[in-house]
Amino acid sequence: MITQALNEAKPQTRPVSKAASLWRTLKRERYLWLMALPGIVYFILYKYVPMFGIVIAFQDYNPVRGIMESPWVGLKHFDALIHNAEIPRVLWNTLVISFYQIVLAFTFPIVLAILINEISRNWLKRSIQTIVYLPHFLSWPVIAGIFYLMFSSTGGVTQLMGQMGLHDVNLLSNPSNFRLMLVLQLLWKESGWGTIIYLAALLGISPELYEAARMDGAGRFRQIWHISLPGIRGTILVLFTLRLGTVLDVGFEQVFLMLNARVSQVGDVLETYLYTTGLVSGKFSFATAVGLLKGLIGFVLIFGSNRLVKRMNGRGLY
Repeated sequence: MITQALNEAKPQTRPVSKAASLWRTLKRERYLWLMALPGIVYFILYKYVPMFGIVIAFQDYNPVRGIMESPWVGLKHFDALIHNAEIPRVLWNTLVISFYQIVLAFTFPIVLAILINEISRNWLKRSIQTIVYLPHFLSWPVIAGIFYLMFSSTGGVTQLMGQMGLHDVNLLSNPSNFRLMLVLQLLWKESGWGTIIYLAALLGISPELYEAARMDGAGRFRQIWHISLPGIRGTILVLFTLRLGTVLDVGFEQVFLMLNARVSQVGDVLETYLYTTGLVSGKFSFATAVGLLKGLIGFVLIFGSNRLVKRMNGRGLY
């Protein structure tokens, strides 16, 4: 009876609606949302609004008539995609280059971050970090120009190899070396920049773990194997999940600048094929169909890898 009387005496509060709760949250965090507003506007304008153009994959698109008046053809371009003789070749080239990038360009920043983290002198560590970061700020045309100056038929490295007795060596026009050259180029440009996230994750590992390991007699290698790598495993898995979502994107600008007639059979990838087919040849609907299918494959890969990561690590991207 007393409990019932106290409950009745309490003021009855109205349940807060979801709209009111959302408004309160936005008002409380208004400055954070203002900081995020430019990024939100960017994604809306340049990522979501252009998605309306996907409809031309189901049309015989005519730039003069526009999207609204171009005739609908259903899955005609997807059927042409399946029966296109060039698609297996460019798809294979894309997958091979992407495999090289995952094996080398994805793993090397992890090794580099661990090596930098092991440097005890701060001035030396900062100097090395600055040096390995610098190539990231060079554009791909500049990188391509440097490589052409070094490795073309009249380049410095090629002439040096000729003086060593290795005549008729042109690394940029040799199909057997072209894919490896692309990956080495990517390693030089982006490895230093890729260490930033891993170095931040390594800083989050408690120094007490390393002290306890040293007291137990563990050397540097055992500390790396049993403390450093497990400490950044979650970060590695999340970044690997994101990388799988772009497994069919190997970098259009880099490949396009390095491509030439002698290596086109092994260097022509989906992105360069879409450029020559869609923009140069004017087959906009067919190119859009290929791009849409590529996006769907990336979505399936990132969704499946995220579920696998959640089983292994307990958490994923969402």
